[in-house]
Amino acid sequence: MSDLPALFLASLAPQTRKQAEQSLLTYSVQPSFLPHLLILVLDASHNQGVRLAGAVYFKNTIKKRWSDDSEETPISPEDKAVIRSQLVPAMIALSLPGDKSLRAQVAESVSVVAEHDFPQNWPELIDQLVSSLSISDYGVSLGVLETAHSIFNRWRSAIRSDDLYTVINYVLSRFVEPFVGFFRQTASVLLSNQNISNGMIVAQSQTVLMSIFYDLTCQDLPPLLEDIHSEFFGASDGSTPGWFLQFLAWDPPALRGDPDDTTPSVPSQLKTVIMEIAELYTNRFPELFTTGSSIGPFVQAVWSLIGDGKRPSVGDDTLVAQALRFLSTAIRSGLFKDLFGNRETIKTLVNGVVVPSVELRDHETEQFEDDPLEYIRVDLSVPQTSTGGSSEGTTRRHAAAEVLRSLVGAGWESETTEFVSIWVSEDLQAYKTNPVENWKRKDRAIFLLTAIASRGSTSQQGVTSTNALVKVVDWFAENVLGDLQAAPGSVHPILQVDAIRYLYTFRNQLTKEQLVQVLPLLVAHLRSDNYVCYSYAAITIERILFIKQGSRMLFAQADIHDVANDILTALFDKIESGGTPEKVSENDYLMKCAMRVIITARQSLTPVYQQVLARLVGILSVIRKNPSNPNFDQYLFEGISSLIRFVVAGNRDTLPHFEGVLQNVCTVILQEDVEQFVPYTFQILSQMLELHPGDISEGYRSLLPLLLTPAPWAQKGSIPGLVRYIKASLDRDGPEIGKTGQFTSMLAVAQQRLIPSKINDAWGFELLQAVVKNIPFAQLSPYFPAVIVSLLTRLQANKTDKFANLFAYFVLYILAIQVEDVTPDFVIGVVEGVQAGLWANLFGHILFPEIVKIPSKDRKVAVVGLIRLLTQSQSMRQGANGQLWPATFTVLLKLFRDPQALGKSKGEDEADADAAFTAVDVEEQNAGYQAAYSRLAASEVVPTDPVAKISDPQAFLGQELSRAAQEDHQIRNMISTSDETISGPFLQALAAAGYVI
Repeated sequence: MSDLPALFLASLAPQTRKQAEQSLLTYSVQPSFLPHLLILVLDASHNQGVRLAGAVYFKNTIKKRWSDDSEETPISPEDKAVIRSQLVPAMIALSLPGDKSLRAQVAESVSVVAEHDFPQNWPELIDQLVSSLSISDYGVSLGVLETAHSIFNRWRSAIRSDDLYTVINYVLSRFVEPFVGFFRQTASVLLSNQNISNGMIVAQSQTVLMSIFYDLTCQDLPPLLEDIHSEFFGASDGSTPGWFLQFLAWDPPALRGDPDDTTPSVPSQLKTVIMEIAELYTNRFPELFTTGSSIGPFVQAVWSLIGDGKRPSVGDDTLVAQALRFLSTAIRSGLFKDLFGNRETIKTLVNGVVVPSVELRDHETEQFEDDPLEYIRVDLSVPQTSTGGSSEGTTRRHAAAEVLRSLVGAGWESETTEFVSIWVSEDLQAYKTNPVENWKRKDRAIFLLTAIASRGSTSQQGVTSTNALVKVVDWFAENVLGDLQAAPGSVHPILQVDAIRYLYTFRNQLTKEQLVQVLPLLVAHLRSDNYVCYSYAAITIERILFIKQGSRMLFAQADIHDVANDILTALFDKIESGGTPEKVSENDYLMKCAMRVIITARQSLTPVYQQVLARLVGILSVIRKNPSNPNFDQYLFEGISSLIRFVVAGNRDTLPHFEGVLQNVCTVILQEDVEQFVPYTFQILSQMLELHPGDISEGYRSLLPLLLTPAPWAQKGSIPGLVRYIKASLDRDGPEIGKTGQFTSMLAVAQQRLIPSKINDAWGFELLQAVVKNIPFAQLSPYFPAVIVSLLTRLQANKTDKFANLFAYFVLYILAIQVEDVTPDFVIGVVEGVQAGLWANLFGHILFPEIVKIPSKDRKVAVVGLIRLLTQSQSMRQGANGQLWPATFTVLLKLFRDPQALGKSKGEDEADADAAFTAVDVEEQNAGYQAAYSRLAASEVVPTDPVAKISDPQAFLGQELSRAAQEDHQIRNMISTSDETISGPFLQALAAAGYVI
């Protein structure tokens, strides 16, 4: 492995990256690779870039392969033991300031290993950390504390459980006392001497100690920290301030940093964590603020920190935002009404804290011009109001607005509105007096009015409830509409953006008629030369088109028929003007709007669909050279898929044009192996193939052999699309696939690659079901026993609850669809051929318990399969199998208690499916999907019912049971031994319907 440094260096260059990564992958599965790699990371003689690349590779390999359940080759127990013994010493070795980035990667590796192995397989971890803490070497101690924080930080978002509390208690028993001691020593060093030589690293250590305090208390209060609560928060009588209040007032000149620096100074970071702790205690342990100490000093500390705009620096934004969040939480709790509930306090908060925090600063105006996309993202960011110990994503403006909403929500709506309205009126008057000089005053007025008027909101739907004292629609007409209508350049562009944003915020408060009237104004702003302006116009149009009334969309295709093509043309012009792949795809707000317009306009785009498709494909052809924005990619492909869905549904004759254009594009993407686009490509091809009438073309057939080679299946994100394409090919071209024998390769893929995988086993079952359904069984039968053996092997070697359920459904599916020659006795015979008596064991221990767990959408298939098994199988009535018959019959009857689930199997009305898809927000739809695969919601068709011929399962049971009982009188005896409380009423209902058992 001596060439590892050269390989990592090569991995940093685009022209040699792929080959180097392949070589590294080969090395990575060899014994002792990771210990060797860690040695390289620690070796200061190597290039820093090589060391960092190695550290990242080390961390990612541990993430992917540490778990014994990993889909990739797990790390050997021997290597794991070596790595565990080396990790903490490695953190200590990387204690120099220049090693910070390396230390961060190793710390995350420690966290990942600890999540899997601590404390069971790594009980010495905490003792290692504690023994390494040293008051005389803060370089080492900082690394140790960062490592501890990386482990404990996970508790913040963890769900409470016995296992979690077992781990926490284990840590507390070994860590909390040394932690308190080290906290005291470090705090005393900093507070007693503001000019110590190593002040920066000591202050950094204190900041991490504060974060660890949060970690240790985020789930529950450790007894020791509860006993010494006043030491940290101050005495209830105010006689001693406590560590936190002392540090909020601590301001060493040597550590203040540059006022123009956008990065928070260490004291600012430390104070931010203290405010996070104060917010946590206000939420989780408010009784300690009402009995153990007073919240008053903390509120006073906030005033001292940020009152009257004391901290305008961008570097202090996080601190100011967190301090405001603490105030909001305290106000919203309702426990401190004596403190916040008088007019003077509210007036002071509004005038001295909120208003200075919402003023537009030079930083924002420069960002508006120089980095407009970041301005939009920051402006749209949703304030974090739940406890999580992080202020990231919350701007000081948003946090100040949340203070106002908290005051309104806590019952002080009248007073808060009164004081804010004074500012709003004064700002508007100042603007009218001198619009050029005082445009920022109007910006502040709009922001304050929006904040005070919004009682409740969501990112999906905007404001959902408003302050009754503010007439938001009237205010829009009087103060905002004019800016929306103004010609470009006649008002400041930020005010035009404010006008659009006001409409975006209060879109639910306007009627449909009012929205239809302002829609052309927004369309006009799409042609603006200002980046933020046209982007906000696109954002607002998209959200307006997504407004729902109940479960239905407010806007239909008739509402935007006249403007849809104009909107798309303007959007495509802006997107294409980027030129390079990176610039073309940077603004995903534009593409999301285009996607939403296509979804809303539906068939009304048919007259221009060829032009729309050409623009979409043109954009795709540019960005495929360097995909760089996953959101843009998702919206682009969703737009293409939506165009196919709705235009072809309205006119089937348009499909050949889609196929002609998109098959060529998809072929290029597959040939060039554009990894990010391949999963989308298979979904688009599958969608067109599923829509294709009659015999499929050679273009579809010629692709299939390529997809049955190992290479396409190596990319995990492609697997769902590959399976879907093969299923569509089987549905459309099953006889031809049977003749060519290609189905054997399909079986091999399922058996060898999909079924053994815990992640992809469900796709394996889907593929097997499609093969069984579409390939004549005379051709399939020689291979069927091997399929069953592969499934039984997985059950024995690596059974999971999910796999057992999938297996049960697969067996019942085969029985239900009634393929020629595939009788229940044939299936039982195949299982018995593996081992005599296996069916009774398999059915009793695997299939029977899973029957009631089969999801409702699959219930009809399960019921029909069970009916065929119980009424058409001789083997099921004999010996050990026969003993299972009565209980199985009882379970079958229980399934009929949910008649709605038996009405349709997987299928639904096409119009309902279109409505459901249209109402889905694509971002929400893809939440939780693995990054390598994003499902195209528009591409999916209504699933067919595998047992559609059986419209009434209960009647089918009556027919089959009556027939079987006449052929074999043993049926009546087995029915009599079933649960009579279940079977009795059911049989009476069958008799009443004319079925004689």
